Amino acid sequence: MAGAPDSETPDPGAPDTETPGTPKRRSSRPRTPKPQPQASASAGPGTPKPDPQAAASAGPGTPEPETPAAGAADLGRDEGSAGPGEDERAELARLRTEVADLRGRDAELRDQEARLHSQETQLRTREAELRGQEAAVAARGRRHRMSWRTPVASVLIVIGCVLAPISVVGVWTANQVSDTNRYLENMAPLIHEPTVQNALTDKVTVAITSRLNVVGLTNQAADLLDSKGLSRVATLLKTFGPSLASAVAGYIHTQVHKIVTSPQFANTWTQVNKTAHQTLVQALSGQGGAITVSNGNVVIDLAPFVAIVKQALVARGFSLVDKLPPIHPTLTLFTSKTLVHAQTLYRLINDLKIVLPILCLLLIAAGVYIARSHRRALIGAGLGFAASMLVLALGLLIFRGIYLNSVPNSVLPSDAAAVIFDTLVRFIRSALRTLLVVGLVVAIGAFFSGPSVTAVKARGAVKSGFDWIRGAGERRGVSTGPVGRWTYRYRQALRIGAVFLVALIFVFWGRPTAVVVIWLTVLLLVLLGLIELIGRPPARPEVASQP
Repeated sequence: MAGAPDSETPDPGAPDTETPGTPKRRSSRPRTPKPQPQASASAGPGTPKPDPQAAASAGPGTPEPETPAAGAADLGRDEGSAGPGEDERAELARLRTEVADLRGRDAELRDQEARLHSQETQLRTREAELRGQEAAVAARGRRHRMSWRTPVASVLIVIGCVLAPISVVGVWTANQVSDTNRYLENMAPLIHEPTVQNALTDKVTVAITSRLNVVGLTNQAADLLDSKGLSRVATLLKTFGPSLASAVAGYIHTQVHKIVTSPQFANTWTQVNKTAHQTLVQALSGQGGAITVSNGNVVIDLAPFVAIVKQALVARGFSLVDKLPPIHPTLTLFTSKTLVHAQTLYRLINDLKIVLPILCLLLIAAGVYIARSHRRALIGAGLGFAASMLVLALGLLIFRGIYLNSVPNSVLPSDAAAVIFDTLVRFIRSALRTLLVVGLVVAIGAFFSGPSVTAVKARGAVKSGFDWIRGAGERRGVSTGPVGRWTYRYRQALRIGAVFLVALIFVFWGRPTAVVVIWLTVLLLVLLGLIELIGRPPARPEVASQP
């Protein structure tokens, strides 16, 4: 009956069930003992096992006794049985489930950490973009308020950029006056130019033949022969006088050209220019010297070279030139209607050769400092400085055309004039190329260090690349350790130090060129890259696992 569970007869085939928390009840019928399952693999061989018969005969609430003999019998009977018991299998299954859950949670936490890192990068990028937009909005607001800083900063930067080309010309002029080696570097290559050699040959040949007067000497000899009764010979001599003069002129021209193209003449050219260097200031100021100003033309006295030619001709047996008086031909270097203004400008620039560069830099620096947006002002100053160098290059090109058109071919052939001009201004061109690259480098550096979207994305890409390289090295056991932590902590100071070091190298470099500036820029990028690569950021705190 349903109301009398105690009188119910149990089913022999049914398993003996047990309600949790209720003592096991004995059946009124004897049961055949079941073989005891073998202990789990984790149990040791000496672990005692419970006796099911003793447990079945025990009354409710009675503890199940275990005797050594029964334990030994059960141990002997259960050797070689199939596997662990149901409880142990359940426990193993439960543990395996927990391990799988923990591994799943660990993978989820790793994925979550990666997502958080990606979100952090996106948030930083977004923050930089918002800051840039905020700065733009603030700048528009400031423009509406018509602050005095913006126009004053713009005026200072513009004046500094206008003074930059004048400073370059002033420094070039000062170097030509005060630095003898620099002046000789300008003048020495001229003697090796074929056009200049031809012009010198023509000048010296004309100076000698015009004073030699071969036709006059031939006529005198013919008159002397005619007085001696040799009228026929005298007539022939007068007939061939012009041809003889032309042959002598050709011979002199050939010999002069050989002398001009010889190393001896090149050494004489260098020595003469070295001696005349101290008089360059006097030449530009209109005073006398080996280099002088004559009738609005800057000329060089060729008397020392004529003396060399005369000595060489006498040594070759042409002793007639030794009787010539001193000859002072000149070679025109410059001619211009505005030479007087150029001389006045030279004197002014020579007085301001130190002040102008310093004043130019101070004005640009003051404009950048006064401006509300220093970075934007620095970008504008760099671009303006580069533009001023382009203006200087254009001015040199225009002045070259004016100079070549103003020099008559009778004074100096156009090809020789072009070579002289290009040789003399080559240091100005080198300087303006260098400063042009410097201005562009400063502007580009200021732009990519700013908060614009392009700059932020570029810096983020570079930082991600260095992070990947650093992470790959650490996974292979290569770590910067304490040095990396120190570098990361003082990375701002190290970056400033790298920029300052490269700037010092540029300032104290003897004659930096555009190529030198490019290499110094590459060196700076390498130093900044090493600081970013070596710098080891502190480890992120691990996310605690949920139970």
